[in-house]
Amino acid sequence: MSTFPQLLAGLARERPDGVAMQEKRYGIWQPMTWAEYAERVRDLAHGLASLGVGRGDVVAVLGDNRPEWLIAELATQSIGAAVVGIYPTSIGEELRHILTTGRCRVVVAEDQEQVDKLLRLRDEEARRLERDGGSGGGEPLRLEQVVFYDPHGLEHYRDELLTDIAELEAAGRDWGEAHPGWLDEQVAAGAAADIAVICTTSGTTSKPKLGELSHANLLAMADHLTEVDPIGPKDRYVSFLPFAWIGEQMLAVACGLSRGLTLSFPEDAATQRADLREIGPDVMFSPPRIWESMLSEVQVRIDEAGWLKRKVFGWGYDVGDQVARMRVTGQQPGGWLAAKHKVADWVATRPVRDQLGLARIKRSYTGGAPLGPDVFRFFHAIGVNLKQIYGQTEICGIAVVHRDDDIAFHTVGTPIPGTDLRISDDGEILLRSPSVFRGYHRQPEETAATVDQDGWLHTGDAGYLDEDNGRQLVVIDRAKDVLTAPDGTRYSSAFIENKLKFSPYVEEAVVFAPESSGQGMTALVTLDPATVGSWAEHERLSYTTYTDLAAKAEVYDLIAEEATRANEDLPESIRVRRFMLLHKQLDPDDDEITRTRKVRRNVINERYADIITALQRATGDDEVTIRSRVTYQDGTSVERELPLRIFDLTTYRIPEGRGRRPVWSGRR
Repeated sequence: MSTFPQLLAGLARERPDGVAMQEKRYGIWQPMTWAEYAERVRDLAHGLASLGVGRGDVVAVLGDNRPEWLIAELATQSIGAAVVGIYPTSIGEELRHILTTGRCRVVVAEDQEQVDKLLRLRDEEARRLERDGGSGGGEPLRLEQVVFYDPHGLEHYRDELLTDIAELEAAGRDWGEAHPGWLDEQVAAGAAADIAVICTTSGTTSKPKLGELSHANLLAMADHLTEVDPIGPKDRYVSFLPFAWIGEQMLAVACGLSRGLTLSFPEDAATQRADLREIGPDVMFSPPRIWESMLSEVQVRIDEAGWLKRKVFGWGYDVGDQVARMRVTGQQPGGWLAAKHKVADWVATRPVRDQLGLARIKRSYTGGAPLGPDVFRFFHAIGVNLKQIYGQTEICGIAVVHRDDDIAFHTVGTPIPGTDLRISDDGEILLRSPSVFRGYHRQPEETAATVDQDGWLHTGDAGYLDEDNGRQLVVIDRAKDVLTAPDGTRYSSAFIENKLKFSPYVEEAVVFAPESSGQGMTALVTLDPATVGSWAEHERLSYTTYTDLAAKAEVYDLIAEEATRANEDLPESIRVRRFMLLHKQLDPDDDEITRTRKVRRNVINERYADIITALQRATGDDEVTIRSRVTYQDGTSVERELPLRIFDLTTYRIPEGRGRRPVWSGRR
C-alpha cells in the first residue's frame, strides 16, 4: 500500500511526459505533465518545510479547484503533514472553527477574496483578545502564514502574513538545494496509515466535525470501487466540485492518482458547462443538486422549443425510457425496439446529452443526499448510466453502489468489495470496511460513539434491504427523521421533498409532519429563481426581487399545480396539504443548509418556528406575518413586516385540460 506522494513519484518516473492535469486559462487548455506536477510539489514541499511545517501538522487549503490546490495537498503530505480542505464559500465562525480545531498555522488560499476573509479573521481575533484581556477563552487562532496562488488584486498588499506561492516555491528550491535528499527521505518514510486528508462532515445538526482519512483508507476505497467500475488512465474527468468534499477527494484524488487519470479544471464557474461539454468526461460524480439543475435546464429548454422539437424529443424520450427500464434489470431490447432506439438516440436524446456535456459518459454517480427516482429515470431514459452511491465522509464517501444493468431507482445498490453491511435491530445502517476513517480530529469521545469496538461504523441513517431487488440497500433518512404516519406507514420527509423538488420551479422544500392526525403534511418551499423567472417572463408577469416574485398569486398557483402532481404519487396519509413560499432562498451563510446543500432541520425549525406553527395549526390560517431585515448594497438595513401566504391544497384542483405531464416536461 502506497501514499499519495509515493504514487505521484511513480507516475512521474513512468509517464514523465503524460498529461497529469490541464487548466483552461484565457480560453486555452494549459497542460501540466506528471514530471512538472512532481517538480512543483517538490518545490512547494521544501517551501512549506522552510516555514516550519512538519510531520503531524495540519495545513488548510481554501479556494476553488485549481492545480495549485492539489499541488498544495501533495506537498503537505510529502513532508508528513495532513491537509484540511475548506469550502471556498465558508466564512466567519465556520472558517474559524475549522482552523482552530485543526490548529492550522499555515493556510494556502486561492485569491483576494479568500485572503480578505483570513485577514479579517486575524484582525477579529486580535480585537477579541484585546477585549478579553489576552485570555480570549476557547481554542485560539494560530494563523501565521497565508500562501496565495492567484495574485490578481493582491499586488499592493504588504501584510507580513501573506506570501505568493511562486515566491514560496522559489524559496523552496533554495531550501532544497541546502538539504539534498531530505524530501526523498520524508516521502519514503510516509506510511499508508498516516493521515492524508481531513474532511469536514456535512454538519446538518451541529458544527462540522473533522474526519481523519488515511492514505490506506482512501486507496482501499479506490481499489474496491474500480473492481466494480474499472477506471483507466485514458478516462477523462472534469474536476469542478470542491476538493473539501469527500466526493472529489474520492474520485479526482484517490482514483486519479491510483489510476493515473488526467484531471481537467474549468476556467471559472461561468464556463463550467461549456468546458464540461468540450472535454466530454468518461466518469463524473456530482451531488443531486447538479443533476436536478441539469434536469431543470432541459425541461425549460424543451418547453421553449418549437412544437416539432418537443414532439421529436417526447417520442425519443418514450423510446429511451422503454429501453432504460429493460437495461436496468439486465434485459436487452429486441430487434425492432433496438432499431427504434438507435434512431431516437440520434435525433432526440444524444443531442440533449451533448448539450449537457454527457455525450461520452460511461458511468456517472450521485451521492451525498438522496436523488429522486423520477430524476434517476429521466437520465437513464436519455442514455446516461447514472448510479447512486451511498457512503459518508467517515467511510471515504462510498460503501454501496449500483451495478451496471442492476439498478432500482429507489435503492442505492449493494456493498462494494471489502465492505460489510448490516441493519441493526432498530433499523440503523452499519458499515465495516478498510475505508472506515481513523476518527474525528481531536474528538475521541465522538469517534468512540461512531465506530464501535468491532469496527462497525454507526451511520445514523435508517434503511432496509429490498428483498425484491437482490437485497439492494434502501436508505430511508436520518434515523431521527424517520416518521410514522397515522395509518402506520413509515416515511421519510426527504422522499416527499424530492417529489416536490422534481419540479423545475422548486429549488428546495422542507416538509413537516402534522402535529395531530388528519391534518396532513405541510411544506416550506423556495423557488428556483432562474426557471421561475423564465416562466414569469413567458407569462409577462413583472416582478422586482425574489421576495416580490415569491409573493405573486400566479406563482403560488404554479407551485400549487406542481405540488398537486407530486401528491398524486404519494400515499394519501403523507400528501402535502398546505405549503408556503418562503420570502428568501435557503443560504449556507445563514446556516440553513450545509455547503453541500443538505437542510439543517434544527436551524429551520428554530428560525421559522412561527411559520411552521401557522402551517400546522388546525384552525387553517391563510397568512402569517414575520419581521424580516433587508440589507441593501450600501450596507444599510431596515427591518420590516412581511405577510406570507399559506396555500391550502385540499380544495385546489388542477385547471381542466392540463392533464398529467410527461416526466420531462416543465411548463404547465
